Amino acid sequence: MTFFSVLLALILEQVRALSPSNPIASLLQYHAESTAHGFDAGKERHGVLAWLVVVLPWTLVVGLIYFVLYQIHFVLAFLWNVVIVYFTLGFRQFSHYFTDIHLALNNDDVPRAREVLNEWTGIDTVDMPVSEIVRHTLIHAVIASHRHVFGVFFWFLVPIGPAGAVLYRVAEYLSRAWSQPVEERTAAFSTFAQRAFFVIDWLPARLTSLGFAIVGNFEDAIYAWRNHARQWPDPNDGVLLAAGSGALGARLSGPLAEVSSLDALATGDGGPMTVGDDCTPRTLQSAVGLVWRAVILWMILLLMLTISVWLS
Repeated sequence: MTFFSVLLALILEQVRALSPSNPIASLLQYHAESTAHGFDAGKERHGVLAWLVVVLPWTLVVGLIYFVLYQIHFVLAFLWNVVIVYFTLGFRQFSHYFTDIHLALNNDDVPRAREVLNEWTGIDTVDMPVSEIVRHTLIHAVIASHRHVFGVFFWFLVPIGPAGAVLYRVAEYLSRAWSQPVEERTAAFSTFAQRAFFVIDWLPARLTSLGFAIVGNFEDAIYAWRNHARQWPDPNDGVLLAAGSGALGARLSGPLAEVSSLDALATGDGGPMTVGDDCTPRTLQSAVGLVWRAVILWMILLLMLTISVWLS
């Protein structure tokens, strides 16, 4: 049932993408903002309470509904799974930015590519060269594909099923939303949300990285994973981007690349980023292939797991 739930949700998402401003997302945003406004008193423990107030109701309600529907008929539980995976996936919520940048660069419309990248990421793209446009596009695409696809897959496969997918999605949203600079928002309040999501995402990030290595350049991906993951401040993102860089054969150097290289030289391990080539528009097409091959790999593994369960 799990395999067909994911497969059907993926097909639905490709046929009719869910809008980022859909009613469920808007409700979550309102819940998160109102809770933060009411609980943020400048202490980390307030952030813990607020996180629980938001995460637990969403997770428990989804799990309870699944349990009740399964007791009535497994088909109803199956349909509920499809609905939850459809709402927690977000493949098409970021891919249109990627596609628009790719098309703009293929048409030599660099100003348009800069405009779309700025709209997507919020970074300053004025006078940004093509290689940097591609590099930043790839960085955000690798992270987005994990958080909107592979991370959801992993938590949907754990025993709590659809509740796990919701737990991952809500935790990811709180980590991101509560970390954004907002008037009267204290830094201590968002600390727990970031730590909680780091723990929740630790294993999925490494499984996604392994998947990239298997369907890409395995040797370079593992080498970059071992030697260059410290180029990004977030360890989970660092593993994903280092492995993605090696798998793609593209240099996705991070903001801490110089420090990481000096540390590596001091310990005799690694050195400056030597994996891959400079980023070009052609690399964007390679990234599309890498992500879809990784999706197929996950689906094959899930199908094999489903068959083994049936046979047992």
